[in-house]
Amino acid sequence: MSKREIYEQKTEEILLPVVEEYGFELVDVEYVKEGGTWYLRSYIDKPGGISIDDCEKVSRRLSDMLDEKDFIADSYIMEVSSPGLGRPLKKEKDFRRSLGREVEVRTYRMIDKSKEFTGILETYDEEGVTIILADGAKKTFEKGDIALVRLAFDF
Repeated sequence: MSKREIYEQKTEEILLPVVEEYGFELVDVEYVKEGGTWYLRSYIDKPGGISIDDCEKVSRRLSDMLDEKDFIADSYIMEVSSPGLGRPLKKEKDFRRSLGREVEVRTYRMIDKSKEFTGILETYDEEGVTIILADGAKKTFEKGDIALVRLAFDF
């Protein structure tokens, strides 16, 4: 397991009880390096959406817990936020919640002369996802071909 994965897993373990105590959902934790700076980001959600006050409450608790546990060797910036509209579907619960909804699938390589597909999420498993396109045709994507799956949204 990489350092990044260890930090994400440990953060998720200490944060999950806090998030559940407030009645929120822990959507994701990521430890990433951007422009030479490490970021520890936690994404939380609840029905109706997360407010800034919700993020602040969780952030204060998480900060204290991270200071106490002190398992991250690097200096980093900690952020707690809403996952936003364009959040990717990563975990099984994300896909389960999105069954029957319109999703956008982006692929690493061209498939049928395109790298972007939109349709209704019909199934998912360890192998990949199947969507129903606008014309009613089913399209299955292997996990290794998928760069991103997220809820589709129109403005």
